[in-house]
Amino acid sequence: MKAVYEQREAERRNRNEPTNKVDATDCLHNVRVVFSPNFDERPAECAISLLVIHNISLPPEVFSGDGVVEFFTNKLDPEAHPYYQTLRGLQVSTHFFIRRDGETIQFVPCEKRAWHAGESCWQGRSRCNDFSIGIELEGSDTTPFTDTQYQALAALTRALQKTYPITDIVGHSDIAPGRKTDPGPCFDWDRYRTALA
Repeated sequence: MKAVYEQREAERRNRNEPTNKVDATDCLHNVRVVFSPNFDERPAECAISLLVIHNISLPPEVFSGDGVVEFFTNKLDPEAHPYYQTLRGLQVSTHFFIRRDGETIQFVPCEKRAWHAGESCWQGRSRCNDFSIGIELEGSDTTPFTDTQYQALAALTRALQKTYPITDIVGHSDIAPGRKTDPGPCFDWDRYRTALA
């Protein structure tokens, strides 16, 4: 699978194609693709109808390092930081990660099930990973997100809405209340929704 990702990444770099379009490989054009082994198949005939917005920084409140990418690819050294001990053995992924500078990285093809939501429920449906796409923003509950992140998130969302029958966009806290708090109080939902409109 890793070789397939690398080939797709090389092909995308060599093509002069429009941005913000999901291609036949279920990957977004003109974004960096980094292979994550943490995914599996969605249930048969399970339409993608939900976007889940998260935040993450590793170590917590530290931005622009390699911790998040290493975490999603099972390469995080648990000895590199005391907090990483709490993540030892976890296998987690997301479809997309948007850095503070707006760079978007894709870890899992959209049609595959990334492991981002955990125990979750939305409108009576459990196992939200089955029918959702996960988008992680580099950030925290206590730090405002950047202008370029909102721009990249809106562009990504519009591309996904053109490709999949997405009916709802929620935060991780909406599908796992009491267990998760992200994207947190610093995420400006009104600004995001206005950008989509």
